[in-house]
Amino acid sequence: MKTKDYVWPVVGVCAVAVSAWLLYHELRSISLDDVLASLEAISVRAWLLAAASALVAYGALAGYDRIALLHLRRNISWLFISLCSFTAYALSHNIGASVLSGAVVRYRAYSSQGLSGREVGILVAFCSFTFVLGTVLLGGVILVIEPELVGRFVEDAPQGLALAAGLAMLALVALYVLGSWKDIQPLRLAGCDIHYPRLEIVARQLIIGPMELIGAAAIIYFALPEAGNPGYLMVLGIFLASFSAALLSHAPGGLGVLEIVFLTGLPEMDQADVLAALIVFRLLYLLIPFALSLVIVLLFERSQFVRRWYGEQAPQRGA
Repeated sequence: MKTKDYVWPVVGVCAVAVSAWLLYHELRSISLDDVLASLEAISVRAWLLAAASALVAYGALAGYDRIALLHLRRNISWLFISLCSFTAYALSHNIGASVLSGAVVRYRAYSSQGLSGREVGILVAFCSFTFVLGTVLLGGVILVIEPELVGRFVEDAPQGLALAAGLAMLALVALYVLGSWKDIQPLRLAGCDIHYPRLEIVARQLIIGPMELIGAAAIIYFALPEAGNPGYLMVLGIFLASFSAALLSHAPGGLGVLEIVFLTGLPEMDQADVLAALIVFRLLYLLIPFALSLVIVLLFERSQFVRRWYGEQAPQRGA
C-alpha cells in the first residue's frame, strides 16, 4: 500500500482519540444511571417522531443520487437508487472518510447498471456538492434568523458578524442559482467537460439537500426534553456545526465529535438528556441503517455471484 492509503485511517483514529479525551473531561460528572434515566424518560411519541425523521432523512439521501443521475441523464429504477444510496450512506457514515467509502459502494452498484467509472465519479461529486449546498443554504438562513448561535461556541462573538456571514452564505447560493439560470458553458477540466446543472436540477438540490439535514436534526430535537430546549432552529444550527465537524474529522460515525459539539452548544440543558438524545440519533441514523446495509450488501453480492455463475455455465451447457 502507498503512504496516501494510510492517511485517512490515521486521521480518523487521531480524531477519535482527541474526541474521546475531550469527551472524557466533559462526561466525568455524568453518571450512567442519569443517562439511562433520560433514555427511559423519552416518550413513545418522541421515539416515533424521531424514527419518522430518520426515514425522511434517508429518503432525501436517495434523492441525492436521483438528482445526480438526472444530471447525467441516466434512468435507473427508484428501488435500486434507494437501496444503493441507503447502503452507501449507512456504511460511509459509520466507517468514516465518507466520500471514499461511499464511492466504493456506488461504483460497485452503479457499474452493474452500465455507468462508467467517470460517471460514477461525477455522481459522487454531485451528491457531495448537494450536501454542501444544503448545509450552506440552511446555515445562512439560521445565521440570519438566529445570529446568537455563534455565541454558543465563541464567547462574546458579535452577532453582526454572524449575520454578515449568513448573508454571504445565502449570496453564494444565489450566485449558484444565477449561474444555472444564465446557462454557463461547460468547464473543461483534465480533458473532461463539466456541465453546469440545469435550472430544474438546481431547484431539486435546493429542496432535497436541506430536507436531509432537517430530518436528521429532527431526530435529536424530538429526543430532547422540553426543559431548556432552545427550539428546533437552534438545534438544527448546532447539528449543522456538529455534523460538518464530524465529516471533516473523518472519525467513524463522528465518534466523540458530535457529542462534544452538542454538549458545548446546549449548556442550558441537562447533559444526560443531551447524551440520551444523541444515543437515539446514533441508533436510528447510524447503527440500525448500518446493520441493514450489511444485509443489502450481502444480498447484492450474492445476486451478482449467481448471475456470473449462470453466465459462465450457460455456454458449457450449449456446447
